[in-house]
Amino acid sequence: MLRVFSVAYWVIIAVTCPIYFVGAVIVGIIALPFDRRRFLLHLYTSVWAVSYIWINPLWRLRVAGRARLPWRGPAVLVANHASLIDIIVLFALFRPFKWVSKQEIFKLPFIGWNMRLNGYVALRRGDRDSVRSMMAACDRLLAAGCPIMMFPEGSRTPDGELQRFKDGAFELARRHGVPVLPIAVHGTGRALPKHGLILRDRIDARVEVLPALDPSSFADLAALRAAARGAIEDALATGVRG
Repeated sequence: MLRVFSVAYWVIIAVTCPIYFVGAVIVGIIALPFDRRRFLLHLYTSVWAVSYIWINPLWRLRVAGRARLPWRGPAVLVANHASLIDIIVLFALFRPFKWVSKQEIFKLPFIGWNMRLNGYVALRRGDRDSVRSMMAACDRLLAAGCPIMMFPEGSRTPDGELQRFKDGAFELARRHGVPVLPIAVHGTGRALPKHGLILRDRIDARVEVLPALDPSSFADLAALRAAARGAIEDALATGVRG
């Protein structure tokens, strides 16, 4: 039954993406004169993404700690990554930020085109030139007051365990003196793990925004990175607090 439902669900996404993309182009054009950072377009994209949760009777999503996220000013948002669904549920934060995402997604029709339209940042894994370009783009965004969202594990976990965090997000936070906001995403990996597109279970997804970390409070990059990873690891182990 879930296999049939999954196929139908992906068909719905494929059919509606062109319609949503036309809307994104219209919003982008209308908002361009007064919204150079494209925050309004990002919020439209958030509605686009979250609509696929709203129409899915098998999905439940709760968000805790949204008020900790800034409406204005730069920040580095870091989240664990267990499933493709993570991207959809993180849009439910409904706060402005720019994604850092693997370059392959930017090549997808409509979804990838919309990512370029939003000014999100592409990264080719394992390519040093691409990493340097990504870091430079993030430098410009943070300097302009735009928060960025990164998966510091670099890729989806293959076994559900939190992987080692890479340095990039924390290097950026220290260089710009902006807060790091750890975000724990619960419940997505079981329903749609790394390999495959068939939904395996109902989804009771939870997004938990944890207290901000001030880079100046840590002795070095490694300590900041460890604190962010530890906060997410603890949240995943204990569930949503408060």
